[in-house]
Parts: sequence; structure tokens; C-alpha cells
Amino acid sequence: MTEPLFLQSTMHEKIWGGNRLRKLFNYDIPSETTGEYWAISAHPNGPSTVMNGPLAGQSLDQIYRDFPELFGYPASPVFPLLTKILDANEWLSVQVHPDDTYALEHEGELGKTECWYVLHADPGARIIYGHQAQSREELAEKIADGDWNQLLTYTPVQTGDFFYVPSGTLHAIGPGIVILETQQSSDTTYRVYDFDRLDDLGNPRPLHINQSLDVLNIEKPQNSTPSHVRIDHLFLTTLVSNPFFTVEKWDIDGPVTAHQTAPYSLVSVIDGAGSLHCHGQEYPIQKGDHFILTNAISEWAYKGNLSLIISHT
Repeated sequence: MTEPLFLQSTMHEKIWGGNRLRKLFNYDIPSETTGEYWAISAHPNGPSTVMNGPLAGQSLDQIYRDFPELFGYPASPVFPLLTKILDANEWLSVQVHPDDTYALEHEGELGKTECWYVLHADPGARIIYGHQAQSREELAEKIADGDWNQLLTYTPVQTGDFFYVPSGTLHAIGPGIVILETQQSSDTTYRVYDFDRLDDLGNPRPLHINQSLDVLNIEKPQNSTPSHVRIDHLFLTTLVSNPFFTVEKWDIDGPVTAHQTAPYSLVSVIDGAGSLHCHGQEYPIQKGDHFILTNAISEWAYKGNLSLIISHT
């Protein structure tokens, strides 16, 4: 099984979602409030399905369990990463995610450190990235009082920006933003504030104040500093590298040959078109495609004009 695993995945409708996943990627979205595409996922709340080769029709979580050799016989019992594309037509909730220790104890799954590559941002778009409280007592007081203007830190964003969001970071994505998110494989979110909006039944969505206060960081978040290198037809940007994941952006303007440097790699085509070549086979690829280069693929090549987001553990 030396083929890359091309994936088909699930869309998730959200109260804050829109229709840019169709406009930007030509995806078949279920509604005009489509918020998330779990593009590469083995999480039980939305696993991807392989579309090609002998494993076609099988889910990624099943393949990870039954064919560990394709992932270098990993130590993790669950597939550790999840790649999403999010379309924020309105503010997401102001939220925080726990670390592994807290999440495993209280939720029975991994914690959630994540990062965002901004695929699109309307003029004037903003995110919430951290807070202004100087102590845990002040943080609890401002949350209890609803003193959001004095608590939340707003940051302007543009297309092409990148943000590292460790567990414990207070954050929210604002309207007019589409991001590619690389994260630990977790679906645990603690809402701190939801802008007093109501769901379709007229009820406020649940908040998780106690859990949030347990896990929120007091220190200001520190964004990563990307590094760059040009190698012939490849302009490679390392966006972030930490114990959870390494995330790179590959901008390709001609033939590029690559060799395996990780047990497996997750690849998302965010712009352009071209082809992937490995083990004597050619695979057309274009904007919106997502695939995994397994441990069985030691060398491959790209041709065309492509922008890729690549991640691995």
C-alpha cells in the first residue's frame, strides 16, 4: 500500500458559519451556515474516509488502528492530529481549550493546542488572542462582571497571517475570516462568552466558566516566529514546531522532489494545481485537496504551481 491516502471528510454546520467553503474551495456545503470542514480527521465526531486505492471506503481512525505500519508504528493510541478549514461568518464564542492532563482527566480525550493559517480575511477583520487580566483573581472578576471590553485583547488579521494558539489561550475568530487550523485531535471547547446570542430554539448556548477558569493561562500568548528557506522551486516556511506538531507552508513554482523526514505527513492544497508523483504513479492535485503521505512513501515529487500546508508530529 504505497499510495497516498486521499480523503473525503465531513462538513459541520455552525451558528456562526457561512458559505465561503463553497466560494473559495468549491466544496459541496450542506447549508449557508457551514462552519467547519474536518479535512483530515480520525476523531469520532467526524472521521475522514479514504477515496482511493485498496483502502477506499475505510475511515482514517480504522486505518490508523488496523495498519499501524502506514504511520511508522506510532506510540499514540489515537491519531494525534486534526486539520480543519473554518469559515467564520460571525464571531465564534470566546473560548479556551484544556491541555492533555486536564482533558484526559475530565473529558477522556486529548487536550487541544492548535494553530491557524489565515486563508482569507475581510478588510478590518479581527480575532481575540489573549486577555488583559494580570492575575487569576482579576480574570475571574472580569468574567463574572462581563467586563469584556477591559478583558479581551483584539488583534487585526490579514490573509496569510499565522497564529499559534496553545492550550489555555483565551481566543475567538472574528467575522470575515477563513482559516486552516492544525490541532491536536480533540473536540473539547470551553466557552467563556458567546455574545449573548441564542440558538435556533431561542436558548443561549452553554458556557463553561468553572472549567475555563481551571485551564486559562494568565500569561499573554506568544506567537511563533516563522522561518524561511528557498530551495530551487520550493519556498518553504516553517510556521511552528513544538512537541505537538510541526506545520510548514510549501510554495512551489516548478518540479520539487522531497524525501521522508517524518513517519507520515498531512497535506492540504490551499492554492493552485499540479501533480503528485510517487512510486511511479501520478496523482492530479488542486486547491481543496487533502491527503496523507504514509510511512510507505519514502520519496515523492510535486509539479505545478502549488501552495501546501503540511503537518506532522
